[in-house]
Amino acid sequence: MLALQNQRVLYNILFRAASETLLTIAADPRQLGAKIGFLAVLHTWNQQMLHHPHLHCVVPSGGLSPDGSRWVPSRERFFLPVRVLGKLFRGKFLAFLAAAFRKKKLHFAGELGYLKQPVAFDRFLRQLRSKSWVVYAKRPFGRPEHVIQYLARYTHRVAISNGRLIEMQDGQVTFRWRDSADNNQQKLMTIPAVEFIRRFLLHVLPSGFVKIRHFGILANRSRREDLARCRALLPAQVDPPDRLTATQRRAVERKCPACKIGTLHIIRWISPAELTVCSTEARLDTS
Repeated sequence: MLALQNQRVLYNILFRAASETLLTIAADPRQLGAKIGFLAVLHTWNQQMLHHPHLHCVVPSGGLSPDGSRWVPSRERFFLPVRVLGKLFRGKFLAFLAAAFRKKKLHFAGELGYLKQPVAFDRFLRQLRSKSWVVYAKRPFGRPEHVIQYLARYTHRVAISNGRLIEMQDGQVTFRWRDSADNNQQKLMTIPAVEFIRRFLLHVLPSGFVKIRHFGILANRSRREDLARCRALLPAQVDPPDRLTATQRRAVERKCPACKIGTLHIIRWISPAELTVCSTEARLDTS
């Protein structure tokens, strides 16, 4: 309810607390000791279209050393400790929330009116501080194309996709949802059309609000320089022929454009670095 009445303020606090938490823990020499980068996408709904603001973050498993001289990879089975992330995120979020209250940036209406009193708001913060805040992290994507597929699904989606809508009949809307409390079972929910519209409109963001943001080495102000440094420090990742997909192989192994009989086959895969050298040597050849 507090977030609904203060969407712009609370969502900005969510972005700030999450970004500072990730950047701070990653920079700690006891953890990763590197400057990382990531993008964060705001979602405000759960499977039942109820209000549930949260961020999805895509984070490379490593970062630049403090002096920018080397790439610091994360450990094979570990990136950043989620319990530490949860505690720091809770502290930062509540500190920013308290600051917003002191600056009179928060609006309290209806049943939240009692929070206008500093004593009541302090009690409210203590209750939030006493709870464990959970940060969830999962294993990295297997391949770059998986990152693209993930971003395609999550960056610009709305509260519900057409594929989850089953029917509208007699003023009732039925849609499919996934119950995470019941082993992610697919279930159907039927609600009045007016209630469906109300839930959908909960997730209309304030005008001009930016829901996809980039931080660290992916931040707009320094992304070009930082990514160029990362590419120079990371070894070139080249797929050998035996790891190409069937579609990629068919695109390369095709009939000879000259004789129309022979078939072109992959002999060796040239890396971008080798290609640059070859191009330079070709330009220097004056024979």
